[in-house]
Amino acid sequence: MAEQTLVIIKPDGLSRRLVGRIIQRFEDKQLQISSIKKETLTQTQLREHYHQLVEQPFFPRLVSYMTEGPVLLLVLKGDNAVLQTRKIVGATDPMEAEMGTLRGDLGMDKTRNLIHASDSVDSAAEEITRFFG
Repeated sequence: MAEQTLVIIKPDGLSRRLVGRIIQRFEDKQLQISSIKKETLTQTQLREHYHQLVEQPFFPRLVSYMTEGPVLLLVLKGDNAVLQTRKIVGATDPMEAEMGTLRGDLGMDKTRNLIHASDSVDSAAEEITRFFG
């Protein structure tokens, strides 16, 4: 079933020059980029995007990290795009992510984990609208 999902390659993915390697993994699974843009996110965007985390003690560190440089926003489409993307990305904490996943192979820590990926079809629709209108 064809779906769309949002992926954010976070500042460490760009600063470490991993964009090509990351995108290649998605393309290898027949996921297609339907929209892409590079921008530096604002605190307002991040508060809205991570609204469920605003009260967490680590939230200021997350905002600082996510605003330290540009991100790459991608809309991927393909069969079961949400689930496929989540499997490629791996667990949030790179120390818990399986080898062979992006976070397991390339992630540094739970904050600097390279990528955000939508967790459901509904979240993907909301997030795509948030960042792409």
